[in-house]
Amino acid sequence: MPSLRILLIALLACLGPAAQAEPLRIVSEPWAPYIFEENGQPRGQDYEASVIVFKRLGIDVQWSLLPWKRCLVELESGQADAVLDIFHTRERETRMVFPAEPLSEVEFVLFHARQRPYPFERLSDLRGLKVGVSPGYWYADKAFRTSPLFFREPAPTHEANLGKLVRDRVDLVVNDRRAGRYLVRQMGLEAEVGQHPKVLSRDHLYLAFRRQPDLENLARRFSDELRRFKREPAYAELQARYAEPSDDNSGNR
Repeated sequence: MPSLRILLIALLACLGPAAQAEPLRIVSEPWAPYIFEENGQPRGQDYEASVIVFKRLGIDVQWSLLPWKRCLVELESGQADAVLDIFHTRERETRMVFPAEPLSEVEFVLFHARQRPYPFERLSDLRGLKVGVSPGYWYADKAFRTSPLFFREPAPTHEANLGKLVRDRVDLVVNDRRAGRYLVRQMGLEAEVGQHPKVLSRDHLYLAFRRQPDLENLARRFSDELRRFKREPAYAELQARYAEPSDDNSGNR
């Protein structure tokens, strides 16, 4: 009869791969203040909230910041386990599992060159204009996504979109209000770029997991822990750290 020592060694050998499982791989595109890179390290409100939640769950995570389309390809091909800061759509539910609790709310607005404000109240005001968009992004307002009244021109990065705006290569740029204003400040374009106050659409950002049984369970655990974290003073402190400056950048300034 084999000794207890031999049985333990055999058991550990069987459990080895599970006990030494690779870290969860999460991808996202830099989109400050939600997630971005500073001095070679990821930062941001949604990134840091997720790090805290995973630490409490005892899950090791590896982060990669990539172009958005590549993020989606890696998730769907199984190279990544989850994608940070994605919109929940019915079409995506066939391939992704969304926690019940979102990370953030976003508001899409139009940014304009201050010398060319293009008054905007309704989609018909955009007739014949060229609007800079980000490829692969989901804009919640269906009329904006499909309207034949204006042209939607993609750019490889959010920075490229604003660069085209100030060089008069597009008439307007659509972006999240907070992300757009953060980037305008970062690029030193406050004197050249303003925003329209009208909100095109509102949506929520999620951490979506690849659809497979173990990750579906993890999505539920992540949601529960995130909801608990949001009730704590530490979450309010995190939000305050990434809050917008009190300056007013509304209207056609």
